[in-house]
Amino acid sequence: MIIAAREVNINNNIKVGGENPFFLMAGPCVIEGQNHAFLMAAEIKRTCEGLPISFIFKASYDKANRSSHNSYRGPGLEKGLDILRQIKEELNIPVVSDVHETGQIEKASQVLDVIQIPAFLSRQTDLIVEAAKTRKAINIKKGQFLSPYDMKNVIDKALSQGNEKIILTERGTSFGYNNLIFDVRSIPIMKKWGFPVVIDASHSVQKPGGEGHFSGGEAEFIPITAQAGVCVGADGLFLEVHDNPSKALSDKLNSLSLDRLKPLLASILSLKEWRDRNQGLF
Repeated sequence: MIIAAREVNINNNIKVGGENPFFLMAGPCVIEGQNHAFLMAAEIKRTCEGLPISFIFKASYDKANRSSHNSYRGPGLEKGLDILRQIKEELNIPVVSDVHETGQIEKASQVLDVIQIPAFLSRQTDLIVEAAKTRKAINIKKGQFLSPYDMKNVIDKALSQGNEKIILTERGTSFGYNNLIFDVRSIPIMKKWGFPVVIDASHSVQKPGGEGHFSGGEAEFIPITAQAGVCVGADGLFLEVHDNPSKALSDKLNSLSLDRLKPLLASILSLKEWRDRNQGLF
């Protein structure tokens, strides 16, 4: 049985979970510049127009967990948040990005509609508590090192601050060296606690550090990972999307090409319709 998730209010325009439409958090892994970020946000928004999908633009202002010290990290907190603010205001799109330190949360909360807790930091109590104090929606990624059952403790940290605007994201589990695997059981297990659950189909096919000084990945498996997640109950989809993945400054080997987004969303909606129509089979 697929358990219905409670409604989470992102802002005045978008609500997720409950009876609300399927939602998509998508964009390049990292902000590569203002023009590129605007291009990606506008193109993904255009792709979603006319579809029963709520779109939230994602991009990191600082990738603090890159494999190599020499890897591009992004424009930084101040400039990156300003770019996200402009996208939010000019394109009327809600935005999500990740925080890595408690000191970033106050400034980030003034711009972001959803504050994201990175998978590597999903057990950092102070970070989760401070993010929850903002009363903003928070997207907590399940650590690669955690079982889905362990996320109940993470939820309780956020709930301790009276914040129930929680989204959980599955992004793969460590499977030996430099490899991840998506266990489909994770989605229904985490849905038992009643919060919306997202399948991160891009990071689930990542190979962390697999190329030595940067992460590898198998982008060809993004569609089936997304489809499998939706079939077992995911309420939303998280995707790294880039107009030219081979030139992406981060996660180029596990990013979906922009031109493949529309057919993937069409298949996702078809599968969700089938899932909703056949609830009795589960």
